[in-house]
Amino acid sequence: MQTKFINSPENITAELLEGYVLAYPKQVKLAAENIIVRAQPKSNDKVAIVTLGGSGHEPALSGFVGQGMLDCSVVGDIFAAPGAQRLFQALQLMKRDAGILLVVLNHSGDVMSANMACQLAQRSGIKVAKVLTHDDISAGIGADNNDRRGLAGCVPLYKILGAASEEGKSLEELVEIAERYNRQVATLAVAMRSCSHPQNGTVITDLPAGIMEIGMGQHGEGGGGQKPLVSADETAAEMVDLLCRQLQPQPGDKMMLIINGVGATTHMELNIVFRKAYRELEARGLKVVASRIQELLTVQEQAGFQMIMARLDDDHIDYLNNYSSDTPYWTVIGK
Repeated sequence: MQTKFINSPENITAELLEGYVLAYPKQVKLAAENIIVRAQPKSNDKVAIVTLGGSGHEPALSGFVGQGMLDCSVVGDIFAAPGAQRLFQALQLMKRDAGILLVVLNHSGDVMSANMACQLAQRSGIKVAKVLTHDDISAGIGADNNDRRGLAGCVPLYKILGAASEEGKSLEELVEIAERYNRQVATLAVAMRSCSHPQNGTVITDLPAGIMEIGMGQHGEGGGGQKPLVSADETAAEMVDLLCRQLQPQPGDKMMLIINGVGATTHMELNIVFRKAYRELEARGLKVVASRIQELLTVQEQAGFQMIMARLDDDHIDYLNNYSSDTPYWTVIGK
């Protein structure tokens, strides 16, 4: 039984990308099959910011291609990494003397494709560096970065790196900025209904009614265990406490707080959750200086949200808040 407004399941990715570039022709275009680039490319003396990932998480990741953020997004099939050859094709298109910074979410398929494509690029004389995001703390407080998945914490990093690149920062400087952010960001997801796979309708994880799971991954992977659904305030307070245990912020620290809706949770609920999370940080003597309530990275009809928190340095704050960007799903009015 069909449950979504799609045509042929095998054509979902191609058709969603076709619709996307038709809707936003001033910002994005298809440079090749499954490769989204800026409609107006930046000059070659500035580092290109490239990312990759499966479709099915819209607006991520291609929704953040545009001036001041990503230069290129390489798209895989539903919930699947694009192949190394497709990514290598994108790196060839982005080749420049200033170099390319490839931002990779820590998922096995993405990492494998990125490693292979970077090897091919380096053999071809393409200057490329790689940054791995691993903001999900569901593996446990203080867990090794290799065990931590990449979640929606990558999106503000795109904004930071895009602004820094436009400013003229070198590839080496951008890597330092990104790794410093990586050490100071943490994300935790909660779900009360899992997603289904849009090509076959299979429900990824069964969550009974009235049950939630803190730590569920963005494809329905298991997290910290199931428990009865509690109020917005109780949920937000528990998640803030876990994130602060990871980040160890000190009174006076400047914080980023983002609530990312993952598909089937209303903005009414997201606003209520943000309110409590903000007050929890305020009670700890922390100052929220960058914030957002938005669907940045969704998981089809999964019900829940991701709470993204970071201790920000002054340059991160500047790049997030004071540099203009023009992408379909993240716009900031510049200085």
